[in-house]
Amino acid sequence: MLILNEAEIRDLIDAELARPAIEGAFRALHRGEATLASVISLPFRGPEGVAHIKAGHLHDDGVWTVKVSADFDPGDGGATRHSGLMLVVSAIDGGLVGVLVDNGFLTELRTGAAGAVAADLLARRDVTTVAIVGAGSQARYQLEALLHVRSIDRVQVASRSRERARAFVDEIANLGLSARLCDSVQEAVGGAGIVVTTTPSTVPLVEADWLDAGTHVTAVGSDEPSKHELAPDVLARASVVAVDDRRQAATFGELHHAIEAGMRTEENAVTLGELLEGVAPGRVGDEDITVADLTGVGVQDAAIATLVLREGTRLQVAQLEPRGVADSPTELGRG
Repeated sequence: MLILNEAEIRDLIDAELARPAIEGAFRALHRGEATLASVISLPFRGPEGVAHIKAGHLHDDGVWTVKVSADFDPGDGGATRHSGLMLVVSAIDGGLVGVLVDNGFLTELRTGAAGAVAADLLARRDVTTVAIVGAGSQARYQLEALLHVRSIDRVQVASRSRERARAFVDEIANLGLSARLCDSVQEAVGGAGIVVTTTPSTVPLVEADWLDAGTHVTAVGSDEPSKHELAPDVLARASVVAVDDRRQAATFGELHHAIEAGMRTEENAVTLGELLEGVAPGRVGDEDITVADLTGVGVQDAAIATLVLREGTRLQVAQLEPRGVADSPTELGRG
């Protein structure tokens, strides 16, 4: 059994490595080559928090994964505290293969990767300006992953915390990008070809009439029914609404709220897997509004956990065998 801590995991994987693995997970889910378990959510009071338990199995892999993550609001206006770990279990004999004590890093990374997959599928190729709503850790992962698929040179930031937003803007400027701290969400989304929302908001933050024609919106905050970042008319205006999983998005994603408002149906949403496999249409014209509603699915966790475990095993074997890197155990996955 391989046990890795957060520092070791960070040395093994980054946004560029994560994206192909997440694409593969969405493809497998569409093809029926993956099993996705229902999400378990446990709310906490005093301090406010929620734990999510997700599980998934990619059938080509000899392992499956259980992920436990938790988010707690410190209640003092500070950043949300994240934690988490992943258990990788043999699909052959049920034995525990790996424990990834990542403290939520892999959830952040795979969510950012999913955002990049969605933007690459749906955003215009000529986009150079992105608006990011929220200035927590996920805002940074979304931007990092997005920079691998689009030539972004300008970032407009809005956040409920002026202090965190200012710090984020400073970080962006240090990357050599133009960064602007905005006074409102409406100001931030104006002129942006991509809008990314990364908040725990329970009230809509983005209105449809604020969006320029041709904008792509990725919403990643709604991972439980009470959360809500996009006004339902944003989805109503969209020519394409893409989700990671229809049933899950219709239960607690932005799609859930649009369905309740009578502005969208589960059936006319497409999945990222369908877009990747070319069986559903994406953006047709430069004037289209497109939306990606990402609730986070267990097969993403399975894909990234298997990748980390494979890379960790290769490194471990390489350290033991001076002649070179041996193949990882076949039970970790094929291909």
